[in-house]
Amino acid sequence: MIRITFLLRRKEGMELGEFQTYWREQHGPLVASLADNMNCLRYVQVHTLPGTMGQGNPRGEMEPPYDGVAELWFESVESMLEAPGVGSTLLDDERKFIDLPTSPTWLAYEYPQVNPTPEDIIATEESSIVKFYYPLRHLKNLSEADAQLYWRTNHGPIIRRQATASGVKRYIQVHRFDSEIEAHMRAERGTTVDAYTGHAELWFDTAASVSDPVAARQANARAVADESKFIDFSRSSMWHGKEHVVVDKMAYETSS
Repeated sequence: MIRITFLLRRKEGMELGEFQTYWREQHGPLVASLADNMNCLRYVQVHTLPGTMGQGNPRGEMEPPYDGVAELWFESVESMLEAPGVGSTLLDDERKFIDLPTSPTWLAYEYPQVNPTPEDIIATEESSIVKFYYPLRHLKNLSEADAQLYWRTNHGPIIRRQATASGVKRYIQVHRFDSEIEAHMRAERGTTVDAYTGHAELWFDTAASVSDPVAARQANARAVADESKFIDFSRSSMWHGKEHVVVDKMAYETSS
């Protein structure tokens, strides 16, 4: 299973609400109508909530949040390549509301860390769940492979051990991998922004109170301290968002 991640910035002059409305009401149905042609199993829009990060980020100055994220799931790279070309139709519509040069895209693999089953924790608009989105770039003294290995085998266990104290309901690491498809898509879209090492996504319930605020603060401090060992904060970003599931053919098996 692979994902394609699209970090999106809106066209200059568009308000965030205008951008998200067009994306949800016009572009979303267009993607849904072509999902079978693309062999797309799942398509989710993550709409950024404005002003949710607040002040005093212990990581210091970071890149500004993106306006949203488009996520598409495929069975494999081969299944993507089997699909007839529909990219031009989607790209023509994207140009109406997305600043393509500043909206990077890449292919990635998922590494679940805290993942209750069935995988049905979703940050819908109606729920109290929010999704924390954290696209990151690694420190320049590390290779991408070494940074991803540390992230997966050292940082992941730290977050898992303190998930309860931190209020984490679900936590997935999504790691970029090199692909000629990415290079083609970047060229086609005129992308000028570097891809990220990957992104972390965590789900929280805003209606749930933290049982031990001191433990929660300590857990956050440990997380940030460990992140500093492999993440370049100044070239990374974070925000909260809400999910709109447009296509979902990844039905979960249930026992009879």
